[in-house]
Amino acid sequence: MKQRRAVVSVIGKDQVGIIAKVTNILADNSINILDISQTILQDFFTMMMLVDVTGKENLEQLQQQLDELSEEMGLKINIQLEEIFQAMHRI
Repeated sequence: MKQRRAVVSVIGKDQVGIIAKVTNILADNSINILDISQTILQDFFTMMMLVDVTGKENLEQLQQQLDELSEEMGLKINIQLEEIFQAMHRI
């Protein structure tokens, strides 16, 4: 089975617990993080993760959980299949 990957992006005001809460949702859904990059510019937080979603037919339930966290913490969190992400960001 070919590995299926997705990109998770998190943007918002820096605060305690962002990484912990996002990665807990991923762990609860048995999703492995393949790569992670995060940076803070003044108090603006950004994080990109490449995750393995092999075997996950539908990402809607996961996006719903991330949306709930977004609302709770005042963040913007998205998950997109890698091929869609690459197609949207091709020059």
